[in-house]
Amino acid sequence: MSSQETQSMARTVASTQSEMTEMILPNDTNPLGNLLGGRLMHFIDLTGAMAAYRLARTYVVTAAMDHIDFIQPVRLGDLVTLKSSVNRAFTSSMEVGVKVWAENMRTGVVSHVASAYLVFVAIDELGRLQKVPQAKPETPDEVRRYEDALRRREYRERENVRHKHAKQAAAALAD
Repeated sequence: MSSQETQSMARTVASTQSEMTEMILPNDTNPLGNLLGGRLMHFIDLTGAMAAYRLARTYVVTAAMDHIDFIQPVRLGDLVTLKSSVNRAFTSSMEVGVKVWAENMRTGVVSHVASAYLVFVAIDELGRLQKVPQAKPETPDEVRRYEDALRRREYRERENVRHKHAKQAAAALAD
């Protein structure tokens, strides 16, 4: 896909929104009756991938779970609703935000329980990188998330360089 084709195929952030709801069962919990963190991460990854696919319209793979906040426990029997959307698209990668709510089925109380940022990369069936359309923010909240995504990407890039230099320094000391 050429750069011009990619630009002309910009998709709205709203068109990437995805939602998934799960009931938390005994197999999803630890001995205290709380949802396992890894299980919640699995749900987050699935919901994020749906949003990334809706933008890219090709295979997407998880490149990073950039940040996750577990705000409060999710209990056995709760309904968990995850909502995701692409915050920003770059050349072949996309940042996706996922928010998670738990609903107590006895009381009806809904609580924000987790948030995460993930990076997905678009590929073809042979694993080659694919360009993705731009994500077009329309609301003030989408514009804020769009701008914040660039700052997080720049931070990730600085951290990658720092880690690379630290590894090189450690290897030089080992020689």
